[in-house]
Amino acid sequence: MTNETVFNNATVVLENGILPGGTVVIRDGVIAEVGEGASRIGEDFGGDFLIPGLVELHTDHLESHYSPRPGVRWHKMAAIQAYDAQVAASGITTVFDCLRLGSDEEGGFERGEMRAMADGIALAGREGRLRAEHFLHLRCEVASANVLEHFTDFETDPQVRLISLMDHSPGQRQFQTMEQYTLYYKTRRGLSDEQFAAFVAARKAISARYSQPHRDCLAKLCAERGITVASHDDATLEHVEEARGHGVRLAEFPTSLEAAVASHQAGMSVLMGAPNVVRGGSHSGNIAAADLARHGVLDVLSSDYIPFSLIYAPFLLAQTIESISLPQALAMVTATPARTVGLDDRGRIAPGLRADLVRVEAMTDVPVVRGVWRQGQRVA
Repeated sequence: MTNETVFNNATVVLENGILPGGTVVIRDGVIAEVGEGASRIGEDFGGDFLIPGLVELHTDHLESHYSPRPGVRWHKMAAIQAYDAQVAASGITTVFDCLRLGSDEEGGFERGEMRAMADGIALAGREGRLRAEHFLHLRCEVASANVLEHFTDFETDPQVRLISLMDHSPGQRQFQTMEQYTLYYKTRRGLSDEQFAAFVAARKAISARYSQPHRDCLAKLCAERGITVASHDDATLEHVEEARGHGVRLAEFPTSLEAAVASHQAGMSVLMGAPNVVRGGSHSGNIAAADLARHGVLDVLSSDYIPFSLIYAPFLLAQTIESISLPQALAMVTATPARTVGLDDRGRIAPGLRADLVRVEAMTDVPVVRGVWRQGQRVA
């Protein structure tokens, strides 16, 4: 028997426009019809927006559920379920869970912890515990001596669809100047000048030894497995050129307008944090996402550390930047991220695509998520 659901009197946000008073018919988890005019049957949206389910490529939020305090490890399944519920309630129906590979002087996670977390996510999916669909995004700290060792735990995992190549060493990318690095490491740790100088020297030395060979090796492995590669915190034209050589399709958090423009022109999707949009700037003092949007080189938003920012930021962009329409802003969290990682079955409201949908009431300030459906089944 066919399972059919009808949504009517909705403001349907299509990829290239808005359909007021529209009707969407779902059959067996797939969008079957999109049309004008109200239907006499189905759920009346009362003019609320109907948008595609959000596609989240980069969120570190799972870490805060698993390790809510320094040295504390929470029950993995409980952490996964709490995280998944918050993700779905924010309108996110497809999420790439960031797992950090490679330890550094901050400690990080031991080998096996992220593998166990990935196994927990897979088990939660098999047992029907999850609301969103989950894939894996491996955040690889290339300046770490053991990043390749950690990566071997994921060599054959089909859920790995995205890998980012990161180097958070002093003088590199996000920390090209020492002001923010000093705040992050010296001030917060209470290091003396001598201790901080030794810390910086050690970090620079390990980066010089490992960063380039690890970056090259991981890019090669991803090319062989068909995994999307992301660069991270590119700051210069040289960084962008290196990313092109590694087949990068996603430029995460470029720290300069120059790098963002070059990445966009090279065909990479430029990703910035939705919290950056909401706050009006970068917490680490780098370029504002809204500035990239005004220059037409912002392609994708990620919630990074605040899941709800992914639904909030597109509405804010459309309200505050005249050159960006609501469909264009919402494409940054739906169609474009889906295409970037090869998920062509979602991210748009069109017949034949997955019925991953979100009902949103656009209040005067913060939007309200009124309902979330994944493959036609309500999950929030």
